Amino acid sequence: MKVTEHIKQANGNTQFSFEILPPLKGQHIQSIFDNIDPLMEFKPPFIDVTYHREEYTFKDVGNGLLKKQIVKKRPGTVGICAAIQNKYGVDAIPHILCGGFTKEDTENFLIDLDFLGIENVMALRGDAVKTETYFKPEKEGHAYASELVSQISELNNGNYLDEELKNTSEMDFCIGVGAYPEKHMEAPSLDSDIHFLKKKIKNGASYIVTQMFFDNEKYFKFVDKCRSEGITVPIIPGLKPIATKKQLNLIPHRFHVDLPEDLIIEIVKCKDNSQVRQVGIEWCITQSKALQKAGIPVLHYYSMGKSDNIKAVASALF
Repeated sequence: MKVTEHIKQANGNTQFSFEILPPLKGQHIQSIFDNIDPLMEFKPPFIDVTYHREEYTFKDVGNGLLKKQIVKKRPGTVGICAAIQNKYGVDAIPHILCGGFTKEDTENFLIDLDFLGIENVMALRGDAVKTETYFKPEKEGHAYASELVSQISELNNGNYLDEELKNTSEMDFCIGVGAYPEKHMEAPSLDSDIHFLKKKIKNGASYIVTQMFFDNEKYFKFVDKCRSEGITVPIIPGLKPIATKKQLNLIPHRFHVDLPEDLIIEIVKCKDNSQVRQVGIEWCITQSKALQKAGIPVLHYYSMGKSDNIKAVASALF
């Protein structure tokens, strides 16, 4: 079922969803199930699965020559999504990136998803790899998420790159995209960011999931601004309970979001991470209750591979 259909069927009730990371290479699928199992009592209609693009290194082979070696650190998102849908009977939403994909790679990826009966995708540009300062698309790939959304929409209309597949079966993906209540780090302004978000919607995206935020006012102001610009699709808030003192510096640096001063003060007072974890859970519960009261259709939680604190938040709400 499509995300938009799940929202309609909820009849105004707030739903619970979450996002998982593929396990590190060498781990078993059971490591995924161990994190999902504790959260299934809250009846998530869908579960997002992130995609980690291939990274590469260069090995010195002598005579001044370097050999490019692909390093794939995590198992494939497609297989994980298939396993989740088979075991739990809920919709799995794979993330698909511009980075690391040619247009042909994207088409093949989507053909596999369609074959497996996966109906939703999250279309993202992705970040630059560690060896790059700025994002660099593949030679035959997409530079922007809006272009990726367009390709998926074309496949929904039966328009394939492969000439032999043209005018065959149409796909029917519900397309989600990301958004940033505090603007993307590369955007010159929030207005500019929303301009390009509108383009993604125009090209075929049906819903939005935001980057994590810790101040609900920023989310509400962002939604109001989107609505004033004519964006009418559901805007799902992304939430994460802080769990360690290290994240006070890590989250603003990596995700370019601000932390409220009240939250910072409470965390600084903590003697150890067990206390930080409790502060993070309570803050996230307060955020979630306010969003729930406002009638937000879905609350989406970033689990980062661990479910215990997400379960503590969900237990207070659902």
